[in-house]
Amino acid sequence: MGVFKRKILFIVSGFFSLAFSVESALAQDEDRDVIQFSGVVSTQDTVSGIMGAHIYVPKGGRGTTTNYYGYFSFPVLEGDSVVVSVVGFQKKSIIIPELDEDSYTMIIPMVEDTTYLQEVEILPYPTEEIFKEAVLAYRIPNQGDLNNMRDNLDPITLIEMARVTPMDGSENHRYFTQQQAIYWNDAYGPRYNPLLNPFAWAEFFKSLKKKNK
Repeated sequence: MGVFKRKILFIVSGFFSLAFSVESALAQDEDRDVIQFSGVVSTQDTVSGIMGAHIYVPKGGRGTTTNYYGYFSFPVLEGDSVVVSVVGFQKKSIIIPELDEDSYTMIIPMVEDTTYLQEVEILPYPTEEIFKEAVLAYRIPNQGDLNNMRDNLDPITLIEMARVTPMDGSENHRYFTQQQAIYWNDAYGPRYNPLLNPFAWAEFFKSLKKKNK
């Protein structure tokens, strides 16, 4: 029975101490003035604002986020510790000072938090044993496969295949546009014939003389 009473007294004393601490904290909050905290969260060079940054008071459970331009505004108490957090930047803590005015404005430049990861090599084989098994099981092409490859890539065979293969859509379109261009050229003047060009004949005779020398 004595043990039970001690437990009851311990629970009651803990309850009253918790209530007293909450009451004292509320009294302290009532003694502090409310400040409208506003500002802009920007990059380190203060050129552009950061959208989506979190500004909050951990102990008070109050906070907000920045808009598209990095602007924010929310009420705080004097002496509050405000935390500014955003992905890719280091956290920053700000203490709200005691002021004669009911507003506090500042620009908060954030420092980038760059994390360098170790190099990761991606291989098709998860372990060295599986890699060795794959190398040993690899089959080198035999002479028959090499002969078939050489026959399929023979220049004469490829030329014959290109000659008998019908044209596709793009080739038909190119042929049509070429014929259309020739038609319009013939409509506005005679077609050029290099055999009627005297300068071309002069160059031809010069080339023959050079070959005879």
